Amino acid sequence: MKIIVPMAGRGSRLRPHTLTIPKPLIPVAGKPIVQWLVEDIVKVCGKKVDEIAFVIGDFGKEVEESLVKVAEGLGAKGSIYYQDEPLGTAHAILCAKDSLEGNCVVAFADTLFKADFTLDSSRDGIIWVSQIDDPSAFGVVKLNEENIITDFVEKPETFISDLAIIGIYYFNNGEYLRSELQYLLDNNIKDKGEFQLTNALENMKNKGTKFSPGKVEEWLDCGNKDATIYTNERVLEYNGNLINDSVQIINSEVIPPCFIGANTIIKNAKIGPHVSLGSNTVVENSVINKTIIQNDSMITNAKLSNSMIGNHVNFDGKNTQQEVSIGDFSEVK
Repeated sequence: MKIIVPMAGRGSRLRPHTLTIPKPLIPVAGKPIVQWLVEDIVKVCGKKVDEIAFVIGDFGKEVEESLVKVAEGLGAKGSIYYQDEPLGTAHAILCAKDSLEGNCVVAFADTLFKADFTLDSSRDGIIWVSQIDDPSAFGVVKLNEENIITDFVEKPETFISDLAIIGIYYFNNGEYLRSELQYLLDNNIKDKGEFQLTNALENMKNKGTKFSPGKVEEWLDCGNKDATIYTNERVLEYNGNLINDSVQIINSEVIPPCFIGANTIIKNAKIGPHVSLGSNTVVENSVINKTIIQNDSMITNAKLSNSMIGNHVNFDGKNTQQEVSIGDFSEVK
C-alpha cells in the first residue's frame, strides 16, 4: 500500500501562520496536521504501508526531512515530489506518478477524520465522504441501491446529496489512475481552468470502475484559524491530556484536555481546556483556553480564547480579554 499526500499549497486562509510554514505542518495537539492524517490512514488501511509520497512546493530541506521522518516513523519509505505551479488536483497527484502503482490512498493534507472501519482493499476504489448539513460548497456523491457511487457533482446549486467528498481516496490500481490522470493532461481537459481529479474519477466510473463510499464519523477541516482551533479541540478530546514530563507547572492549574510540550514553563496561570502549548514556551500570569501556541514563545498577562500564536513570539496581553492570530517572530507589548 502507498499513500500519496498532495500538499503543495501554502494555505492563504491560514495566514499569518502559513507565511513561514506550510499549512499541513501547522501543529494541532502537538503534531503537524499531516502527521495526524497519515497516522489515521495507516490505522484504517488494514495492510502494511510501504511508501508515503508527499507532493510539495519549494518548502526547503528542513521541511522535506521532517516529512520523510514522519513516513519512517510509520515504517514506510518517505518520498518527496514537487508541484511547481498550481494546475489542479489531478496534476498534483500525477506529480507523484513514479509512486502510483498497486494499492494507493490519495489524501489531500488539509483535513483530518475519525473513522471506525478497515479499508477493504478488494474494492475497485473507495471515496471517503461525510454527511453534512450544507453540501453546496463541496463536491458530493450520489449512491445507488447497491451503495455504489453513480455521480460526482461539484458544488451543487440544488440539493443532490448530503455526502460530501472529504479529499481522501483509495484506488486498487495505481497504474490505472496514473493513466487516467495523464490522459487529462495530454488532452488538456480542464474544469474551471485546472486539471481536476473528479474528471478522472468520472472517466473511470464510465469505464466500469465501481467506487464505494467510505463514511467517516467526523470530518475536521484545517482551512482557517477558527477551523484549526476547533480541530485542535477535537483531537485533544480524542487523545486526552498530553503533558511532557519536563513541563514545570508552578502555582498554576491545567484543565484537561491539553497538550504541553517539552521544557515549557507555566507560572501563576490557568490553562485549558483545549490548549496546545509547544516546546520551550513560557506562560506567566495568564488565563488561556481554546488556543494553540507554538514553540519558543513568551506569553505574559494574557487572557486568551480562540487564538493562535506562532513560534518565537513575545506577547504581553496587558490583562485584557482577547482573541488573536499572531504569526512567527512577532512581538506584541
